[in-house]
Amino acid sequence: MNDDVDVVAWAAGGEGLITIMDVCGEMRSNEGRRYGLSKSKITAFEQCARKLWLSKHRPELALMDSGTEDRFATGHEVGDLACSLLPSGVMVEAEPDLAAAVTRTRELIDSGWSEPIFEATFEHDGVLVRVDVLSPTPDGWAMAEVKSSAGVKAYHLGDLATQIWVASNAGLQVSSACIRHINSDFRLKREGDYKGLFRDTDCLGELTDRIADRATVVADARAVLAGDEPEVSTGDHCSTPFACEFSSHCTRIDPPAPEWPISLLPRTGKSIAAQCAEEGLFDLHDVPEGRLSNALHERVREATVSGRIYHDRKGVIEATKGWLWPRAYLDFETIGPAIPRWVDSKPFQQIPFQFSCHSESEAGQVSHTGFLSIDGSDPRRACAEALLEALNGDRCGSIIAYNASFEKRCVLELAEIFPDLALALTEVAAKIVDLLPVTRNHYYHRDQRGSWSIKAVLPTVAPELAYDDLEVKDGGAAQQAWLECTRADTTPNRRALLKAGLETYCERDTEAMIVLLRCLIGG
Repeated sequence: MNDDVDVVAWAAGGEGLITIMDVCGEMRSNEGRRYGLSKSKITAFEQCARKLWLSKHRPELALMDSGTEDRFATGHEVGDLACSLLPSGVMVEAEPDLAAAVTRTRELIDSGWSEPIFEATFEHDGVLVRVDVLSPTPDGWAMAEVKSSAGVKAYHLGDLATQIWVASNAGLQVSSACIRHINSDFRLKREGDYKGLFRDTDCLGELTDRIADRATVVADARAVLAGDEPEVSTGDHCSTPFACEFSSHCTRIDPPAPEWPISLLPRTGKSIAAQCAEEGLFDLHDVPEGRLSNALHERVREATVSGRIYHDRKGVIEATKGWLWPRAYLDFETIGPAIPRWVDSKPFQQIPFQFSCHSESEAGQVSHTGFLSIDGSDPRRACAEALLEALNGDRCGSIIAYNASFEKRCVLELAEIFPDLALALTEVAAKIVDLLPVTRNHYYHRDQRGSWSIKAVLPTVAPELAYDDLEVKDGGAAQQAWLECTRADTTPNRRALLKAGLETYCERDTEAMIVLLRCLIGG
């Protein structure tokens, strides 16, 4: 649920102060000019002061990607479902404006309303919040902030503290406050029966200091909005807790980053970069030989500085000598909705809707088959049967995947729900081997920039097979394409285009593994 809204007119009851307020931006009143705030704007400020300032003064610089849009859509879907599980509740509508929502909320509370209230709206000191679910208790009101995650995250606590601070100062007796999040242990047993999907984590007891700090946070946020664009260096906060829509703007105007930053070292690169910065070292070219104790990090440093490719061909041959013929190369595309769509599935469970399978004989003959379901129905049975057919039963040797634990999990979860296919699927899972650690241990090109994803490695061995020219370029885009395909308002032409894009993308993944393994073995 989102409390950022358009310009509204409302009256601060009891004080006779008539205000025109944009919850996202500016407040003008007879007290002088200041800035109204919402929970979302305060969250933006706590992530980055420049993000808040740009959202008000330079909103045209924002670049919203489809991932952000999907996150908003999921949040609304989860919020709507949380409300539907409380059928006696009442929704506070922001009609004709938020002034009406504030008034309606107060009317319900003052009248002794004894059922849940959705989007209860409160204002204090120019900060306006809408509470997802407010439920009466014997000693006050229980506040629930609905989130689409599987647990409580750090920024959730700031959100909840802001709501408690505003509502309490507006006269509400808050008896408890929780994050209502997805219960990851829930399994859908009957279509449409989502009782038990949510789990409450009470947080009121740990929010005392945060609530007390809200007035300072609000004052600091207003001071930022009233000043010039803050100078904030880019860093981890640009993607935590959310990818910032202004990152491209900040990257353009900030001092240029090192060409080969130390932070690109795999796994612990950011912490090593922070340590090196204290010594005045920022680029891998600045790091002396032997400074890095981790052998993999030293390999990345040496390849970056020298420009020489690290390629241990003998090691590759040794690591793959037990891989049997004929070989299959397997890749799944999956969808993991927060709200389970199909019976016998769990929240966030990765449900395979597509696979690509290339088969290769010892003589080098290659064939391809694939599976794709885009009609929105449960794809798992059809996927499992198509997979077994594609792998030719016992005639298949090793099945090669990239980050094979994912493919194994997909296959074993199919085996779990289809007992009649379980034996064959379990045998498939047992044949899966992993090309990723072979590549990581025996190959590195500096253009990978610390990553061994197939999309980072492939351009270094076969640039003609890079993903840049594809309609669907990565797993996130594949999920978005599938969601669009399954929408009722998607036109046949658009659906056909997305279908072709999905097929080309997934096939590219398994083709890439053949090309990569041949290059690694052949030198």
